[in-house]
Amino acid sequence: MCNKFEPSRKLSFLKSKCPQCQSGKLFIYNAYKLNGFMQTNKNCPVCNLHFEIEPGFFWGAMYVSYGITCTVMITLGLSILFISNGKADFWTYIIPIISSLILGSPLTYRYARVCMLYFFSPIRFNKEFINN
Repeated sequence: MCNKFEPSRKLSFLKSKCPQCQSGKLFIYNAYKLNGFMQTNKNCPVCNLHFEIEPGFFWGAMYVSYGITCTVMITLGLSILFISNGKADFWTYIIPIISSLILGSPLTYRYARVCMLYFFSPIRFNKEFINN
C-alpha cells in the first residue's frame, strides 16, 4: 500500500518550492551564489507550472521586499534602542542595520517572490502532483 502524504505548505514556502506541486524548485541556484541568486526557473521542473502568471507579475515583489526590509530595519533599530536604553551612538545603529540589509538582500529578494506566488496569486496546491 502506498503511503501518500500532503506536503506542508509552510515548509514548501520556506524551501521556495512551487505552490502547485510543492516539490519543484522556484530558483535555479542557492541564495548566496552571488552571480545567480536571482535566476528563477521559468516553469516548475515537476508540474510545468509557468511561474510568471502574467507579464510583470513579479513587479509586485518589490513592494513585498520593501515591506520585509523596512520591518527588519525598524525591528533592529528598536532592539538596539531598548538594549542600550537609548544611549547608543549613531554607528551602533548604522552598522547592524546596513550589514543585515546587505547580507539579507538575497533572501529578501527570494522570499518576496515566493510571497507573491503563495499569497497574491490564484495558484493553490494540487494533489495530482503528489509522487506515488
